[in-house]
Amino acid sequence: MSKDHVIDRLYETIAARRSADPTKSYTAKLLGEGVERCAKKFGEEAVETVLAAMKGDKVAIAAESADALYHLLVLLAATGVTPEEVYAVLAARESRSGLDEKASRR
Repeated sequence: MSKDHVIDRLYETIAARRSADPTKSYTAKLLGEGVERCAKKFGEEAVETVLAAMKGDKVAIAAESADALYHLLVLLAATGVTPEEVYAVLAARESRSGLDEKASRR
């Protein structure tokens, strides 16, 4: 996938911030606090996205989704998973029905 995609650019920025000063970079601070903290922040943002969706607030859904995506990318960086690895899983599932794919994981 092209590095022109916003997700890829954001991931590259997040990965580069790993070595930044945690007193000056929120991303560096999160990454420095470890996988558990990064996972917790992603979970919090996911819940906030759900709550916005339940209210039907499109502006809040977009804003919370952006926060959730950012925190997911921080979690991926913290665990050493790249967007390309996620894209590969999605591509492998692309030709399968969701019901068939879910059944194969049981």
